[in-house]
Amino acid sequence: MLILEEMQSRGHESLSLLNHAPSGLRAALAVHSTVLGPAIAGVRLREQDEQLAVRGALALSESLTLKTALAGLNYGGGACVLLMPEAGVDDPHAREALFRALGRQLRPLASRVVLTEDIGVTPADIAFVAQETPATLGMNTDTSAVTGYGVYRGMKAAARFALGSESLRGVRVAILGVGAVGRTLAQYLHREGAKLTVADARLEKAEALAGELDGTRAVGCDALLDVPCDIVSPCAYGHSIHSVDVPRLQCRLIAGGEHHPLTRRGEAAVKEAGIVYMPDFAINAAGLIAAATGADMNHAAERVYQIVTRITQVAEQYDKAPHLVARRMAERRIDLIGGLGRV
Repeated sequence: MLILEEMQSRGHESLSLLNHAPSGLRAALAVHSTVLGPAIAGVRLREQDEQLAVRGALALSESLTLKTALAGLNYGGGACVLLMPEAGVDDPHAREALFRALGRQLRPLASRVVLTEDIGVTPADIAFVAQETPATLGMNTDTSAVTGYGVYRGMKAAARFALGSESLRGVRVAILGVGAVGRTLAQYLHREGAKLTVADARLEKAEALAGELDGTRAVGCDALLDVPCDIVSPCAYGHSIHSVDVPRLQCRLIAGGEHHPLTRRGEAAVKEAGIVYMPDFAINAAGLIAAATGADMNHAAERVYQIVTRITQVAEQYDKAPHLVARRMAERRIDLIGGLGRV
């Protein structure tokens, strides 16, 4: 009942639980909105329990709705979170079976749901899905690399608003999570001359990246929240910054590639603390734009730069928090286009 109440409060259309014992498929598929078009569902694969998978799918799908709307795409938002099979997916045949089972189960929903890669999933995995359903995106796009570059470009636009300049040379950036997106972001920031501190749930990953990028410091995830910096960039799995930890932050801007790094309570807390928050659905859209439109990395990242610039201009004009402006912009497009009615 609590799940149904959460769906109703967020406006979700549906939640499905998928199961296929032979392949080990266990997944939660959430569709938040199909008002603008079929829901793009990012597919995630990671070790987690069922409750986290369901709640993660609900949160991610809402974020995708806002992201596609803000980016001007004719898609809605969805999410498909896969639980790691007990036998794992190291066997290439087992991995193929898992993703083909997913595609086969979602074939009847091809008019409502389009699958694309997210954390733990590769373009090759989506190619397996595509053998069973035509409703896929991203097989020919390195979405993580494009997303990371887009976050970098969006961060520069946000920094002009929050720090007074879009130059990141000498700016202190603390990156939480150095997977594919966080690593790409760190490389671009290092190239520009930013002063980096990095952290990851697997400390050895952060230490390895710090060894590659001269002058970069690696710390634990919890310690990162206390690091004096100009920008905190969450690039992990979600809800990395808890509302109770906001008073620890010593930054002026939060801008990263992670989906929903803050809860609504956390957003209110950072606003109260005077910290600018550029929301995930505004700044991490480049990979999705590239997958959905065929745009190259530069064009997709430039679109993110323009979106963030527009948000900050409106925020400055009306003296509103950028994350509230971004949400209202997305919701307004959904309302206006949705008001046209279905064909």
